[in-house]
Amino acid sequence: MDPSVVAAMARWPNVPDCRGWLSLDRRGQWRLQGSPVRHAGLAGFIGRNYACDGTGAWFMQNGPQRVWVALELTPWVFRLAGNGENASFATHTGEDAGEIQAAWLVDGETLCLQAARGFGVIDDRDLQALLGHLHREDGAPAEDLDAAALTLHWENSRLPLQRCGDADLEAIGGFRRSP
Repeated sequence: MDPSVVAAMARWPNVPDCRGWLSLDRRGQWRLQGSPVRHAGLAGFIGRNYACDGTGAWFMQNGPQRVWVALELTPWVFRLAGNGENASFATHTGEDAGEIQAAWLVDGETLCLQAARGFGVIDDRDLQALLGHLHREDGAPAEDLDAAALTLHWENSRLPLQRCGDADLEAIGGFRRSP
């Protein structure tokens, strides 16, 4: 968190929480009362002060006030960073996602990952590029997501692509969409 936020929390410890103002969409766009946050400085401030409580609810600490975040899908949105062998995943806040530990195909069309940073969805604009990292059971590249058994080949890992439904994500990822 920003030092100014930590100082404000100490100075004004009993400021009421804010609900219903801030959300995160499935592409990693912050929204204030439904409108996209377009100011880079404000988006950066929100991202630097974005955190989770012990119940799996996500918030942005705005000085002494906790602003709860409604999640459209997951707490993190992962985007491809770099190309080829140097490709990695970054979060919607610009941080390195870290090591990929598990992968899920959600309702046959959305890809979610458990990374060192946490649980998140792949930005749908990166799905086509990731298709080359998915392989069928026989080792051949996947041409689509319909094959029964798929594996995500990423760095030195071979992760089975588990299948789940949208309703399963909170339990799998240990988070709450609505604080």
